[in-house]
Amino acid sequence: MKPFANRCLFAVFMIAAAIVTDSASAADASAGERFKALYQREWDWRRSQFAGADDEDSQGKPADRLPRVDAAAQAERERYWSQVLEELEAIPVAELSGEDPVNYAVYHQQIESLLTDQRLRDWEMPFNSDTAFWTNLGFTARRPLDDAESYRRYLAQLADVPRYFDEQIANMRAGLARGFSVPRVTLAGRDTSIAEVADSKLEDNLFYTPFKQMPATIPAAEQARLRTAAAQAIAGSVQPAYRKLLAFFRDEYLPQSRTTLAADAMPDGAAYYRAQIRKFTTLDMAPDAIHSLGLDEVAKIRAQMEQTIQQTGFKGSFAEFLHFLRTDPQFYPKTPDELLMRAAWLAKRVDAKIGRYIGLLPRQRFGIQPVPPDLAPFYTGGRGGLDTYWLNTYNLPSRPLYTLPALTLHESSPGHSLQMSLAAEHEGLPDFRRYTYISAYGEGWALYSEKLGVEMGLYDTPYETFGYLTYQMWRACRLVVDTGIHHQGWTREQAVAFMRDNTALSEHEIGTEVDRYIAWPGQALSYYIGQIAIERARAKAEAELGASFDLRGFHDAVLALGSVPLPVLEERIDRYIDERRKPPAAAGAH
Repeated sequence: MKPFANRCLFAVFMIAAAIVTDSASAADASAGERFKALYQREWDWRRSQFAGADDEDSQGKPADRLPRVDAAAQAERERYWSQVLEELEAIPVAELSGEDPVNYAVYHQQIESLLTDQRLRDWEMPFNSDTAFWTNLGFTARRPLDDAESYRRYLAQLADVPRYFDEQIANMRAGLARGFSVPRVTLAGRDTSIAEVADSKLEDNLFYTPFKQMPATIPAAEQARLRTAAAQAIAGSVQPAYRKLLAFFRDEYLPQSRTTLAADAMPDGAAYYRAQIRKFTTLDMAPDAIHSLGLDEVAKIRAQMEQTIQQTGFKGSFAEFLHFLRTDPQFYPKTPDELLMRAAWLAKRVDAKIGRYIGLLPRQRFGIQPVPPDLAPFYTGGRGGLDTYWLNTYNLPSRPLYTLPALTLHESSPGHSLQMSLAAEHEGLPDFRRYTYISAYGEGWALYSEKLGVEMGLYDTPYETFGYLTYQMWRACRLVVDTGIHHQGWTREQAVAFMRDNTALSEHEIGTEVDRYIAWPGQALSYYIGQIAIERARAKAEAELGASFDLRGFHDAVLALGSVPLPVLEERIDRYIDERRKPPAAAGAH
């Protein structure tokens, strides 16, 4: 009887174990399904909320209108994301499996950041010295339109500009009333991009651009009707809205904007600055700790720069060498085409080498275009996206050739264009990871790409090596300058002097960059902190894997993530190390 009893007990045990296993599987499925349903619903809602938006990292659907930005819409977004966060935090993370724990960490950071901006009413300051809602509209105007329906949708957006601008003006007035504005010192000349649209003739108007050359597939009679409608929309809707905005900017915003610089000086300023640090770095770092880190890194890079000066044979002080670089004509392009063609040649040199450093390469190709003239005077030296590396050809005596290799690596390949293209082509990732951009990861990877140029042999002269180091120094200086301005009470003059004394950037670029940091708190911190995280992850993988470390495999592991918070990157590389450590499976018996 005992063996039978044991068999019965064993059977009961197995049934119970199966029930537990089935219950666990059901719980896994339930948690995973709840999470997927939540993020798919929210992502679709988010794209609908921003339908018609078109900027560098838009998350909106194509639409025959522009997004709502009024106070009621902002309140609705705050309520919605509050509910989403509540639902998200009710999901048992321990029950998620596969890639979902990573998806959860990325998504939680996204929602938290979106909600924080709503609660701090960041929408009451819808522009800065670098980016503005009215210039973002120009991205649509510069994109090719493929068919008559696309043109009709574009015309409907033009008709909606007055409503959209009125809502933005109301938001900015609310910001002014509580002392939440762009600092006045950064606003000089920023009205030029408004005036150019408000005052230009039809053929010269930015928003008429798509009608100058239309697809041959659209019949001539239809083209004529669309051009007539465009002329009416620009004269009747767009230009009056831009004139109204221009008057508001000059007569109200500029005189009433704040004279302080620090984010800390605004309402809830300390909380606002810490929130911007979390958003842009994905870490909860104190401003003073970032400032100290920046000073340490500046000192390290300064020593490397001094060694590089010796290699050039230059006799003189560090300051004298910087003056030489800023003023000698040999270092500057004579024409816009020279700058563009040099960048194109550098990009093709990368093409020849990139397969040795990255295994999976994107199908998407990028082009090189000059920054549009309405943006160029206050734009960065370059900017990269999925399909375009924008190179600033304005004020050529401020565009040194010795920094061009580092700039090209950062903005195109293996930097922004390559990373963003790989993310978009990664069909295994949810859309909220494929089509969003986390600055610490994206800028960190792009800055790391500049350093990768040393290994790729792309800095041909000591001057180009110094240009690479001055770009590293520039980003390390940002840690000091951003926290100096927004937390430690620095003046604009202090920030300019610190940049001038430590980098070989031109005076024009130093001025536009410092204004960018003043008007865009925290964004400048993402670059160097992101690069440090990637370098630290690589050093750990090299140390722990030794001879089995594979650089291409490491880069593929980093790039396969899409855009993620830095703690997620660190966790992924820890898993990568564990996976590489595992011995190969034993061969089966034959």
